[in-house]
Amino acid sequence: MSNRRTFLAGGLAAAAMGPVSSVAQEASSQVPPPVKGGSRSTHPIALSTYSLWRFRNDELRDLDRCIDLADEFGFDGIEFLLYQIGQNELISRSRMMAYKRRAQRLGLTIVGLSTHQSFVTPDAEKRRFNIDRTIAQIEIAADLGIPVIRVNTGTWGTSKDFDELMARRGIEPPIEGYTEEDAYPWVIEAFEACLPTAERLGVVLGLENHWGLGLTPEGILRIINAVDSPWLQVTTDTGNFLEDPYDRLAKLAPHTVLVQAKTYFGGGQWYTLDLDYPRIGRILAEHGYRGWISLEFEGMEDWRTAIPKSLALLRSSFPRQPA
Repeated sequence: MSNRRTFLAGGLAAAAMGPVSSVAQEASSQVPPPVKGGSRSTHPIALSTYSLWRFRNDELRDLDRCIDLADEFGFDGIEFLLYQIGQNELISRSRMMAYKRRAQRLGLTIVGLSTHQSFVTPDAEKRRFNIDRTIAQIEIAADLGIPVIRVNTGTWGTSKDFDELMARRGIEPPIEGYTEEDAYPWVIEAFEACLPTAERLGVVLGLENHWGLGLTPEGILRIINAVDSPWLQVTTDTGNFLEDPYDRLAKLAPHTVLVQAKTYFGGGQWYTLDLDYPRIGRILAEHGYRGWISLEFEGMEDWRTAIPKSLALLRSSFPRQPA
């Protein structure tokens, strides 16, 4: 049995229901019908633990503390950054289930798992390693009841670090002897290898407009359309298009299954974008997106004041549209 299989739960138990008594039937007939369309006034808003992890503070990197803070600030859910729960290492299943139990007790939905992988390499062995890594991540998400994981194409790795990549505005030269045209088949085949597990476990892969081949909406859509599966869609990050964001976000909106919303109070760590969130809300509504918005705070202001301000901004910008 491979290491990644240790992340999986056992079987699912079926629940049997007995006949409904006449008293229960009578009581149910007196319950008024639900309000059509539900009563939620805004999109549900989650806190991505990345918002806290990036401060490199031991307290804020503790996932239990992040869960508690999401509740204290008034978020509806939480998105986990996989680095915080031991990426690519065997962690006890009971520890993972403890995170799930804690969130459940506080009434927080775990809406996403933000993962990392890279398929942009001519080395087939490295691609296979990253395929296995991604399959293990899918299994972790299924164990935790998470419906969407954030995935990336990866990058060429010709930047010495992320700071240099950001200084280049996400544009990175391919390794010598190759072009981006060589990389698309690698990425497409890798995601196709992950899809049987995603479909079997009911976890959608949300390809983020990140860096590498995900730098443009055209790159993202080329991969999505080539794979052509409902189990590979888009995680839309509002802060990763550094030019013409609104037209680009509109191109991804029809395939969006999760939105990661960047805010920059106090100025951004790598760059600052002045995003018109009500406009982004309208773009998503035009394409029928009514799902989760996950805050990724990337500013330099103290998190104690910036995260509540960010939540207020998102609450006001994403009213729930009627079906």
